[in-house]
Amino acid sequence: MNTPIYDFVTNYCKSGTARLHMPGHKGMGQLGCEARDITEISGADSLWEADGIIAESEHNAAGLFGSAATFYSTEGSSQCIRAMLYLAAYARPGAPGERPLILAARNVHRTFVLAAALLDLDVCWLWPDTPSASVCSCPVSAEGLRRALRAAPRRPAAVYLTSPDYLGTIQPVEQLAPICHEAGIPLLVDNAHGAYLHFLHPARHPLDLGADICCDSAHKTLPVLTGGAYLHLSQNAPAAFLQAARQALAIFGSTSPSYLILQSLDLANRYLSEDYPSKLAGCAQALSQLRQTLSDFGWKCWGDEPLKLTLNAAFCGQDGRYLADQLRKAGIECEHADRDFLVLMATPETSPAHLTRIKQALGRAPHAPARQPLVGLAYPPCQVLSIRQAIFSKSEEISTQQALGRVLASPTVSCPPAVPILVSGERIDEDAQRVFGEHGIDTLRVVC
Repeated sequence: MNTPIYDFVTNYCKSGTARLHMPGHKGMGQLGCEARDITEISGADSLWEADGIIAESEHNAAGLFGSAATFYSTEGSSQCIRAMLYLAAYARPGAPGERPLILAARNVHRTFVLAAALLDLDVCWLWPDTPSASVCSCPVSAEGLRRALRAAPRRPAAVYLTSPDYLGTIQPVEQLAPICHEAGIPLLVDNAHGAYLHFLHPARHPLDLGADICCDSAHKTLPVLTGGAYLHLSQNAPAAFLQAARQALAIFGSTSPSYLILQSLDLANRYLSEDYPSKLAGCAQALSQLRQTLSDFGWKCWGDEPLKLTLNAAFCGQDGRYLADQLRKAGIECEHADRDFLVLMATPETSPAHLTRIKQALGRAPHAPARQPLVGLAYPPCQVLSIRQAIFSKSEEISTQQALGRVLASPTVSCPPAVPILVSGERIDEDAQRVFGEHGIDTLRVVC
């Protein structure tokens, strides 16, 4: 497969052209990559008005993913999430003056909350049928979605899911998409952790399972520089989405997108078009075997995402943060660890020796009684202000212990996993205080 962006920059580097344009390093510097770091010069195309090499490369990506259109982001899935919500809320006919409503599974990334504030969206939350074992997970059943649609105060502009979630659980998109479509509502999926899912056999990418639009963080699971992401529109996506998608990205994107990241996305097309599916299958099989071995050793594996190895530390009476420290001593850095879970992410670039090192470092699970895992909120909190009102209100930071009865101003959560416990505009009750305390959050920003 051709790589038009990469080839253009390669030829420009060889041309000896005097760089009387940005950036200021003029192609020279200590990092070693400066020669390939250019801006929107003649022939380089422009990301938000793409009709040349960038458009050609995006067309290549759309063919690989089977989408109606794929657009590049150099600012991660965060930019794509904002664009998705904009498309659902405003690139469609709607009642004049009506605030758009999104029906969303509760385990959203904080980017979703901030985008809801910027776009002035109302959100009705989808909650799991039983309390989840982690704030990162929110399994949605078909019947649960039907109930939520019936209970919604007005017609939602979209249904929004996060799948896979941070712990490696995949939502049943193939069951949920038909329910959305029967109601005439588009399904949006934050697929940041699952760019590779289309290349499995059978494919498990949200677009393959019926989603209308989704974002992929290419940099999370593909050999792409940090910040590289895709916005995919399905073959059945509303025509208005296709017409407005690039404009939606431009609203939230920098006018100086990184050409290093664009080249990385461009080269990924060639990588995906060659023997990537066989490499991926081999990696997934090796991880499956490692999970089986660890299960035989007494560890409890979690989730069903092929490229994540997630251990339920609480089940084995362990602390995930302690396990992360033990792995670090063995030269292994994990993706995420909290009290209950340990998350490791692999790709075909992960060597078999590194998987063996994980097995050796963990060894057999200690004989310890299972520890009661943390659970999320026992019941939905009370929404006092809209998300926008709360985030843009005057606020102050106080201790969590003093916050009972106050209204949360901005989400308090670290990244990773960046999943808010409480959402802006919700009242802090004793249940919320409990969950904040269990996650070590000692201060909160509340509305004055």
